Amino acid sequence: MAGPARWSSLFVGVAAAVLVLATAPSLAGDPDYLQDVCVADLNSEVKVNGFPCKANATADDFFSGVLAKPGATNTTSGSVVTGANVEKVPGLNTLGVSLSRIDYAPGGLNPPHTHPRATELIFVLYGDLDVGFITTANKLFAKTVSAGDVFAFPRGLVHFQKNNGDKPAAVISAFNSQLPGTQSIAVTLFGASPAVPDDVLAKAFQIDGEEVDKIKAKFAPKKA
Repeated sequence: MAGPARWSSLFVGVAAAVLVLATAPSLAGDPDYLQDVCVADLNSEVKVNGFPCKANATADDFFSGVLAKPGATNTTSGSVVTGANVEKVPGLNTLGVSLSRIDYAPGGLNPPHTHPRATELIFVLYGDLDVGFITTANKLFAKTVSAGDVFAFPRGLVHFQKNNGDKPAAVISAFNSQLPGTQSIAVTLFGASPAVPDDVLAKAFQIDGEEVDKIKAKFAPKKA
C-alpha cells in the first residue's frame, strides 16, 4: 500500500507545480501581444516597461525616411549613428525590432560600446570595415567585412567597427529590441554625470589622477 500512496503524493506535488507555473507570469521572453498595434505615446507621463499606447494611430506612425541619407561624419570619432527606433518610429512599440544606419568617414570609428537590450546584425551598404566583439572570456572575434556582408554582435558584448579604408563606408544595423540602448565605454566611464570618482578610474586603468582629468576633459558634456 505504501507504493500507491507514494505515487499519489508525487502526482499531487507535480500537479501543484504545473498549476503554479501556468498561473505565473512568463519569465522566458516577451509576453504575447494583446492587440494588433500599440503605437507609442511618447508624450505620456505614464511610465511602463516600454511606452503606453496612443489613440488614433495612423500609417505615418509606422514610417520613417530617417535612414535614407548619409549622416554627417564630421565628428570626433569620424562616424555617426542614425537610429530608427521606437522614439523615431512610434509604431515599433511592443514589436521588439529596430534599425540604425551608421556612416563612417575614411578612418572613422564607431568606438567600443555595448547594447544592453539587443543583439545587433549589420549589413554593409558600401565600403570596407574591420569589426569585432569581445566575449566575457576576453576573446576577440574580428573580421573584415565589405559591401553585401553581414556580421552579428551578441547582446551585451563590447564591440566596434572601424573604417580603415580611404573611402566612406556605411551599414544598416538591425536589433531585436525597439530601443536597444547604447553604452559607449569611454563616454560612460569618463563622461558620466555625476562623475565616476577619479581614484576608481585611476586604479581601474592603472593611470594617475592627472591622466584621468585629461581624459575626462575630452568627454565632458558640451555646454550650450
